[in-house]
Amino acid sequence: MGRPKEGYKLQDGTRIPGVTSITGRFKDSGGLITWANQQGLAGVNIKDVKEQAADAGTLAHEMVEAHLTGGNPLDAVVGKDAAVVDQASKGYSNYLAWERQTSLKVVSWEQTLVSELYRYGGTPDAIVEIDGKLSLADWKSSNAVYSDYLLQISAYHQLWSENFPDKPLHGSHLLRFSKDYGDFVHYYFDDLDDAWKMFQLLRQAYELDKALKKRVK
Repeated sequence: MGRPKEGYKLQDGTRIPGVTSITGRFKDSGGLITWANQQGLAGVNIKDVKEQAADAGTLAHEMVEAHLTGGNPLDAVVGKDAAVVDQASKGYSNYLAWERQTSLKVVSWEQTLVSELYRYGGTPDAIVEIDGKLSLADWKSSNAVYSDYLLQISAYHQLWSENFPDKPLHGSHLLRFSKDYGDFVHYYFDDLDDAWKMFQLLRQAYELDKALKKRVK
């Protein structure tokens, strides 16, 4: 979600990468290239396909964001295709049912955080309170859960823990809306130590990759 326009900086003004910049630097694009090629051979404009595929999930996501930030969820559906709105609304309703069941309370929304220790920044979707305990919540619009989501969540978890050591988090919630139909699925992760270890390796690789690229300019 939100990233500060000026980017992330340490206290001394040094610019640092964000979580998604780190996880995305070495992301395999082979599957995307293959898919784009298949669409092109079929005479399909991939821009149109991507927009259509993302509509229901993204719209449901936007409705939730409006709901949680004091806006009107119905504003998000104005001018949208009726079939897509119907799919997104079902996903949104299912999310609301889960929210009521958990008595979820948003404590922090899109708060920009920086790690002076590991030299990166990030903006978690939300810190929420469920059953009196704080946890991290991250909303996604996708047709599957990917490993880089876990890397992101673990990195956000570290950011919060470093900045608010007196307010420990108890696990992380991944809240996903499918792109095609807006279906809502909830995942809970209690321990992401392996994801955090991998993120730290990617953080190191990020700097090494930058240095190597300068050598071949």
